Amino acid sequence: MYKYIRELWKKPTAALLRARLIKWRREDSFVKIDKPTNLARARQLGYKAKQGYVVVRVKLPRGGRMRPLIKKGRRSKHRRRLKILGKNYQQVAEERASKKFVNLEVLNSYKLAKDGKFYWFEVILVDPDHPVIKADKKINWITNQRGRVNRGLTSAAKKSRGLRNKGLGAEKIRPSQRANERKAK
Repeated sequence: MYKYIRELWKKPTAALLRARLIKWRREDSFVKIDKPTNLARARQLGYKAKQGYVVVRVKLPRGGRMRPLIKKGRRSKHRRRLKILGKNYQQVAEERASKKFVNLEVLNSYKLAKDGKFYWFEVILVDPDHPVIKADKKINWITNQRGRVNRGLTSAAKKSRGLRNKGLGAEKIRPSQRANERKAK
């Protein structure tokens, strides 16, 4: 069943997507939803339909990543307009969801859609103090990882930190790029 859901999400029908985006644009930045929109993707990332799991749709504004054009003076650094950011939109969405729902921990997230103005992500959150979560051996590790989104331990954060690479060419990544710079001094 999940295979077919995955296939449908690869090429969603334009009418359905348009209707959803029109509805989602009018909603708040954070919407707690009963079940994931993309069930196959959510289950791949660790979602279970049991107590203690919460799914939140996060809306993020796109853009705002350009530096203002400096008109006075002539230096090489003045022409760089693009902001070089260390975080991707998905990581920002996870951090905002964590800040909004303080008692929950971010497990993972995935992209839903984007248009000219917004990005939408669904963030899977887990209540580490819930008895069902504490009893489940597959997820109770999260009770020991408080504030994991702020320490860059989610999948989106690890991607932007370059931690998906191993071996040749990735020598200066671990434990972090900053730690590697300190080591050289």
